[in-house]
Amino acid sequence: MSTQSLHMMAVDFGASSGRAVTGAFDGRRLSIQEVHRFENEPVQLGDRLHWDFLRLFHELKRGITKARHQLGATPASIAVDTWGVDYGLVDPQGRLIGNPHHYRDLRSEPAMKEALRLIREADLYARTGIQSSSINTVYQLFSEVQLRYEQNADDWRMLFMPDLFHYYLSGVMASEYTIASTSGMIDAAHRNWSTPILDALALPSTLLNPVVMPGTKLGEIRPDIRAELAIGAMPVIAAAGHDTAAAVASIPTDGDARYAFISSGTWSLMGIELDAPVLTEQSRRLLFSNEGGADGRIRLLKNIMGLWLLQECRRFWAMEGAAFDYAELTEMARLAPHSSSYIDAGDAVFLPPGNMPQRIQEYCRASGQAVPQSRPEIIRCILESLAFKYRQTLDEIEALTGEDIEQIHMVGGGIQNRLLCQLTANVTGRSVIAGPVEATSIGNLMMQAKAHGEVKHLADIREVVRQSYPPEIYVPEDAEEWEERYRRYDQLRAVQQAKGN
Repeated sequence: MSTQSLHMMAVDFGASSGRAVTGAFDGRRLSIQEVHRFENEPVQLGDRLHWDFLRLFHELKRGITKARHQLGATPASIAVDTWGVDYGLVDPQGRLIGNPHHYRDLRSEPAMKEALRLIREADLYARTGIQSSSINTVYQLFSEVQLRYEQNADDWRMLFMPDLFHYYLSGVMASEYTIASTSGMIDAAHRNWSTPILDALALPSTLLNPVVMPGTKLGEIRPDIRAELAIGAMPVIAAAGHDTAAAVASIPTDGDARYAFISSGTWSLMGIELDAPVLTEQSRRLLFSNEGGADGRIRLLKNIMGLWLLQECRRFWAMEGAAFDYAELTEMARLAPHSSSYIDAGDAVFLPPGNMPQRIQEYCRASGQAVPQSRPEIIRCILESLAFKYRQTLDEIEALTGEDIEQIHMVGGGIQNRLLCQLTANVTGRSVIAGPVEATSIGNLMMQAKAHGEVKHLADIREVVRQSYPPEIYVPEDAEEWEERYRRYDQLRAVQQAKGN
């Protein structure tokens, strides 16, 4: 370990906002400082929903400039992480072919149906371990087959979002493993592209780039960017490109208790770390995915709608002229009585943007429940339903793995909702260890420190995080009452599932 602090920079693009932070690692503790924060709003253009990559790259460069000013020197390295599945296409001259599509764009729904006529869903899962969803990269790429043929585009290249940023920073094309593992095209057992899947769907392998492991040094910042931003040489590192992989790397576990994790934000990603993927029919039926993690680990997890439900309600109410911050919304819910109505936070009806309060009310009405009317009632319904979904998922994890989960680590911005943390402890009957809030950026920075040789193993990273950011612990309360409420939720869910089938 070095005797002087190593100053690095992480840029984390979330599904609703982005941030650039600097991190100083002295060999024992990490301290971080946010230098730039910005909105990441998708753009509806005609009938398509896009990410504004040009704006986001501009914000990334602003972050670099602010980091240089804050540190008084160029950071020792930089790494970008983002959400999963989405990508950009680049032509042979290195030009971006249009703004990347947003995963909530509906273009790939018919493509998914067509693709599954060519390859069985069960065969896809047996190879990739990724649950089938129209947002998956494999279906998004399949939806563009006709466009590529029309443009004679056999020489195009596909770059996942963090890889796209890294390419335009360094000029190096690569597919970092953790982000590639979200695509539905990586062989989960062998950690590389699945040729049988590519062949079955006529997806040219020339679209793809070599898979590199998290912590790989890609190259240096391009000379033109160095000149534009007046910075020195700076390595670009593929740290852990998938934001959830970065967040899970920062879990401050001591390795003694068996735990599940929840990376809480726009999405809630709940799962367990394993040495090998679980590729069973039961795992597929329960909608679990096997995604790559640091040190070659597998994250067996389920995607849950998360605080997207609350974010969309807040956005809709603001459009109506009633603007609230998240603390105000949470306080409304805290003062409201227990909800008598629940939603399934995994139901795809809640995926697209739109009038979320109305959708929640319609779901409750259609399922024969009391319809929440007031804003506090709707928020309380969301938060309790999320806690119930976590309990359901926890039971499924134990059934799939045979593990007895003793505690839950919650990380990410969602843990600032202390009511949700306490509800999670109450409903699951497990202690919830919450922190750090900036888990993704911290994991990103510590994977860079590993690339610099400052730490050797994932356990070392977690010891640093535990010493640097002591977590907050929530213990279960009113166990019998919440067990009875969960049984009612589970019965309702079973009835709705039977209707759906």
